[in-house]
Amino acid sequence: MAEQTPLDALKAVLGGAARAMAQEPELELSYTAEAPSVLGKAVRVPMPGRGLPADQVAEARGFADGYALRLRHHNQALHDRAAPAEPVARAVFDAVEQARVESIGARAMEGVRANLGHALDMRMKSDPLVRARNRDEVPLSTAVGLLVRERLTGQAPPAAALPGLALVRDWIEEKAGADLDALEMVLDDQRAFGRLATRLLEDLQLIEGETTPDEQQDPGEEGEGEEQDESEQGDDGEDEGGGAQSETESRAEASDEESTDDGESRQLDDDSLSDSDSDMGDDGEEGMMPVRPNRPFADLSATFDYHPFTTAYDEVIEATELCDAEELNRLRAYLDQQLIHLQGAVTKLANRLQRRLMAQQSRSWDFDQEEGMLDAARLARVIVSPGHSLSYKRERDTQFRDTMVTLLIDNSGSMRGRPISIAAICADIMARTLERCGVKTEILGFTTRAWKGGQSREQWLGQGRPPTPGRLNDLRHIIYKRADEPWRHARRNLGLMMREGLLKENIDGEALMWAHNRMIGRSEERKIMMVISDGAPVDDSTLSVNSGSYLEKHLRQVIGWIEGKSPVELIAIGIGHDVTRYYAKAVTIMDVEQLGGTMVEQLAGLFENEGR
Repeated sequence: MAEQTPLDALKAVLGGAARAMAQEPELELSYTAEAPSVLGKAVRVPMPGRGLPADQVAEARGFADGYALRLRHHNQALHDRAAPAEPVARAVFDAVEQARVESIGARAMEGVRANLGHALDMRMKSDPLVRARNRDEVPLSTAVGLLVRERLTGQAPPAAALPGLALVRDWIEEKAGADLDALEMVLDDQRAFGRLATRLLEDLQLIEGETTPDEQQDPGEEGEGEEQDESEQGDDGEDEGGGAQSETESRAEASDEESTDDGESRQLDDDSLSDSDSDMGDDGEEGMMPVRPNRPFADLSATFDYHPFTTAYDEVIEATELCDAEELNRLRAYLDQQLIHLQGAVTKLANRLQRRLMAQQSRSWDFDQEEGMLDAARLARVIVSPGHSLSYKRERDTQFRDTMVTLLIDNSGSMRGRPISIAAICADIMARTLERCGVKTEILGFTTRAWKGGQSREQWLGQGRPPTPGRLNDLRHIIYKRADEPWRHARRNLGLMMREGLLKENIDGEALMWAHNRMIGRSEERKIMMVISDGAPVDDSTLSVNSGSYLEKHLRQVIGWIEGKSPVELIAIGIGHDVTRYYAKAVTIMDVEQLGGTMVEQLAGLFENEGR
């Protein structure tokens, strides 16, 4: 029998502790390099390194304890009935409830208190609160959750969160300080706690105060509803799996309804736009899989004018700024694990591409020249007949031009899972191989900062919803590897694509122009852009207030301009999506496992055609 490793021992202990704390023998604890999550009784927590660093162990314990406490003390069905529909209010309501269940454990057990503190410190590293520079950039869900935690446990917020929290603390205390003080009195009663949380939302003017979720219940069903709630509360959260399932189904149904509507008639108000993901919080880190429709071809109107509502909240950001070094290393290790069973195929692909590119770069010479480099093979002739002039050689000019390749990768939510893993792996192969061949390679990604609009939409709402606002979301363009950066310096950045919360919506046209403009400023003689995507451009916020083909029209416009007037050569690979509808040079693959071979063939073919 193989000896148990320290890591295996930790997993066994942690799983047993979580089941005991949750009082749930069927709880399944697994480990991931992606975002921690819980679905029913399946819990995923961060994977510690094999050396079991103390901070990583504490982080894994913290997330396991937090999810176990939620299973023990939280009733999802009761929570859903009391929760508001408006997305910001819902996010705050969720955060307050999470602070409640974690505070119960933190007040009872000192070890749990410390573990939860470590997990919170880790969450804060990627929370928008720590980057907020003004009040409008502070996510209220995080701020209110921290203040509730402070009231219930006496623990100060993490140091990294204090500057951002200071921007809104006085305002929250002024509006809802009494509500925060009252929460401790009903800590163990989820129903009463939810009523106080609803009052807190009203005082913060996040929801209207005329009616509450409880008041909306049919009076004739009041007694029956109370009996049902008491029964569910007594189960200590055993129905959470069912609640999570029904919640997921309702989101899927809402997404299906939105995707079948014609964009011209989809003038949704802000509440109905966000109903389908009202439980996600500010960043919508989990549960979202945007619809990627293949809409029918729409000719560009001569008067078509694409424009963003505002660019104030757009960002071009380095991968290292979105994730700390420790997490990047862990995500890269997870990506490397995906590479293990593909190692043989990866090596073959890299060698094949390198051979085909080097064949284009091979030197050729003209001999018996009157000037040039002395030909070593003619040394005997020089000695025997010094006056002979044809003893030199000259290198023949090669047709392989100085070249740069940009890989532009779709970082939308529908790429989550296997597609984004394969895309990251293939980008790694391409960068490594092209660098050996002297070809500069840049790796870029594109997504949005938020689901369904972000701060751009908030500004639009604040200005009274002016008509035809144009693009209505905050862009996030990510630089994984700069063209002049060595592959070994940037390799860990590609692990960022494994971070689930990163992948949101996609606005392809502006991403193409951004990548194109970066290339145009380069000195290389030949420039090639390869786009990897799995669907048409989709951003619900933009499409709800413009025509349904608004983003697609712009994408076609940009592609037409690049293909017709730019020196940049554009090719595309569609994953399960017919990109030949958009791009003149394109190929569609139905299995992500084909991506590496397809990329090699497309690039090699371009170089070989150039050499003819």
